[in-house]
Formats: sequence, structure tokens, C-alpha cells
Amino acid sequence: MTDDAQFVLEEAEENMGHSIRHLEKEFQKIRAGKASPGMLSGIRVEYYGTQTPIEQTANINTPDPHSIVVQPFDKSTIHDIKKAIMNANLGFNPMDEGDILRINVPPLTEERRLDLVKKAKQVTEDTKVAIRNVRRSANDDAKKLEKEGVPEDDVKRLLDEIQKLTDKYTGKIEALLEAKEKDIMTI
Repeated sequence: MTDDAQFVLEEAEENMGHSIRHLEKEFQKIRAGKASPGMLSGIRVEYYGTQTPIEQTANINTPDPHSIVVQPFDKSTIHDIKKAIMNANLGFNPMDEGDILRINVPPLTEERRLDLVKKAKQVTEDTKVAIRNVRRSANDDAKKLEKEGVPEDDVKRLLDEIQKLTDKYTGKIEALLEAKEKDIMTI
């Protein structure tokens, strides 16, 4: 395989890897019955006049499977952090205990579990679309190589490798979904 073809293949694999990492981050945001600091990721706090990720304003930990403790670095910002959590509309009601916020994570109902599985499937489908877009782009690049004089056999081999890569990453996505679905449905 030519250097150009190898580059196209490596770039496609790198982009597909980015899609998988994004999916894993999105799955962390979908709660599965037990508390995790990732449930608060994405929340932004008005912190000294700037919208700041909550992770940069406080320590977040889970002392047990049913609660999250948020300990602000600066105690004067506790009300801003509480307000941001409430505004995130996650269904949490943080309790102000002076220098920390305690969030009790209620157990999931069957209906809520099914909604979360549906959300996980939607995120998975979006990731599959991203993988297919990477494949289409790589295939276009391969066809350009053929126009630039790369032998037809090499281009055909490259297209086959791109499809194998797509199948490999689609399989990874399915495995991640299956694990997340099992995690959500386990009581």
C-alpha cells in the first residue's frame, strides 16, 4: 500500500477512535442507577463572572452509590453551584449542608430505565452516523488517489481496509451499547 493510502487509512482510524471516545463520554452522562461524578459533567457554573465547568469549581465525589457530594473550592460560591445544578434540570435537588452540597440520587423506576436505554440508543446511532461519515470521507480520499495515478488494485485494497475498519468500530459501538444497556437495566 502506498504512503498516501496508508495515511488515508490511519486518518480514518483516528477519526473513528475520536467517535468512540465521544460515545464513552456521553454514556458517562447517562446515569445507571448508581451515583457518579460524571452525572454532573457538562454543568456550567457562574464563577466570578465566567461560565466555568463545575469540575473546575468544586471537588465532586460519591461516598456511596446513592449520593454525590460537591465540595466547592471557595465556600462563597456554594449557592451559585447549587443554582447551576438545579438549572441543569437533571432531577436532582442538592441539599446545602454549609460547606458542601449533598445530592441524593433516587433509584430509577422501570419507566425511567427504559427512557435512559432509549437515550443511549440515540447516542449510539449518532455515533454510527459519525463513523459512516468518516468512512464516506475516507472512500472519497481513496477515489481521489486513483485519479492521481495510484493503481486500481491498491485503491480497491484500501477501500476494503476502510470497510473492515468501519465494521470493527461499529462492533465496538454495539458492545459499548450492550454493556450500557445491561448497566442501566440492572437493579
